[in-house]
Amino acid sequence: MFAGQYHCKLDEKGRFIVPTPLREQLESEGDRVIFVKGQDLPLSAYSVQEWEKVLARVKDTFNEDQSRLFMHVVVAEAATSEIDKTGRVLIPGRLRKAIPLEDDMEVVLVGMFHRLEIWNPSEWRRYLMKQDEQLEENIGKMLDLL
Repeated sequence: MFAGQYHCKLDEKGRFIVPTPLREQLESEGDRVIFVKGQDLPLSAYSVQEWEKVLARVKDTFNEDQSRLFMHVVVAEAATSEIDKTGRVLIPGRLRKAIPLEDDMEVVLVGMFHRLEIWNPSEWRRYLMKQDEQLEENIGKMLDLL
C-alpha cells in the first residue's frame, strides 16, 4: 500500500530517487514502474503487480469494444521505466510533459493505496485548497474510520 507525500527533485534527464519506503514496496513487486497519464491529474504510477490487476479488471469488466478503447486511450499512452541500482526512476519525456514542471524540477508523489499520483507541487497545493470545503463536510466520517 502506498501512503504519504514525498517531494522529489528531478535531475536533468527527468529521473528522481524513489523514497525508500516506496522503493521497497515497488521492488518487492518488480523492478519496473508503469506511468499512466490520468484524466484529471498529470500522472499515475503503478507497480507491475498493480498494473496487471488493472488490466485484469478491464478484461473482466469491459466488453470487447470498451476494452479496445481502453487499450487505445490508456495502455497505448502508458510507459514503463526500470528502477536503477541507485533507486532512480525515469519519467519518460512524453509523459513528463504532462506535469507542468517549474524551474526547480520538483514533483510530489502522493500515495493512493494501490498507485502513486505524481503532481507539480503548485498544482498539488491548489488542489488541496479547492478540497477544503469537501474536507470540512466529510472530516467527521473520515476520522470515524480511524
